[in-house]
Amino acid sequence: MDQKTFLHDVASLLRCDVRRAESATAIVFQELGDQLSAKERDDVAAQLHHALERLWRDRPDEHEPAHRPHRNEFIGRVRARAALGDDKEGERAIHVVFHTLQRALGSSDGTRGESWDVFAVLSKDIKSLWLEAREAAAALRREVDGS
Repeated sequence: MDQKTFLHDVASLLRCDVRRAESATAIVFQELGDQLSAKERDDVAAQLHHALERLWRDRPDEHEPAHRPHRNEFIGRVRARAALGDDKEGERAIHVVFHTLQRALGSSDGTRGESWDVFAVLSKDIKSLWLEAREAAAALRREVDGS
């Protein structure tokens, strides 16, 4: 999946413009990347289209130690950094970006291939967000298609 398709899908589900989708995607990528080892981040990057790989690798400080927040802290960090209205919007953005990333990695449910490798190293709280992503994105798709 190329970057244009990725960001269009995110924008459609979040009901925002592509610039906002790119910002949300970059923030979720950074927060997710903070959960992974450098090797696992490289493995994900190797699976992504070139432009998406650049977005994935765009990290403020590559040498930061892994930060393992609990679910609510993870959601709150995304909400604050993306300037979203509340934690529900933060969680929605996480689910949409997670699901779109899973699809870009060749797994519709986040449990195959490189998606499984990412899932395997996440904390229990973030694993739940990862696994909820497919159903949450499907519910958002139904809302978008129904309006």
